[in-house]
Amino acid sequence: MKQLNLVLALTGALYLAACQPKDGQQGDNASATTDTTTSPATTTPAVDDGPVFTKEGELSFISKAKGDTIKTIDIELAQTDEERALGLMNRKTMQDTQGMLFIFEAAAEQSFWMKNTYISLDIMYVDANKEIVSIRKYTTPLSEDGVPSLKPAQYVVETNAGFSDKYHVQVGDKIEFTKLK
Repeated sequence: MKQLNLVLALTGALYLAACQPKDGQQGDNASATTDTTTSPATTTPAVDDGPVFTKEGELSFISKAKGDTIKTIDIELAQTDEERALGLMNRKTMQDTQGMLFIFEAAAEQSFWMKNTYISLDIMYVDANKEIVSIRKYTTPLSEDGVPSLKPAQYVVETNAGFSDKYHVQVGDKIEFTKLK
């Protein structure tokens, strides 16, 4: 009988030990009044949308047909080799009213890629006269394939994919921009 009581006692102890919550967990018998508002499990983790947009100027798309402004957006500038190499890499979002303007010293055939770029873009290649010479729409995010200008370009404008369709921006339209700095 003593052995049976010992076995029952050990079995009960093991059962209770197995039912206890592990470190950092709450068991089913946790108090209903426990404040979980500061618990890490109930807080929403911060979303990393990548680098924050910094307005450095404004850019307007000008209609070739009528000469009127099609749409004006805020722009970040990419003027140095380092800024141009980084471009919109690591961005996870961008507003429809934002874009990036790449400025080169002289017009030349350009080719961009989407490495580390998480959002699909429209890439508009612009010649030295600020006329759009080609538009590459709906580029593939994270692709390392080249997206060539097909013609010499001194400026390149990147916007969210679908921008040129939505606002009817076409080859032959022009751009005008102002820098804040």
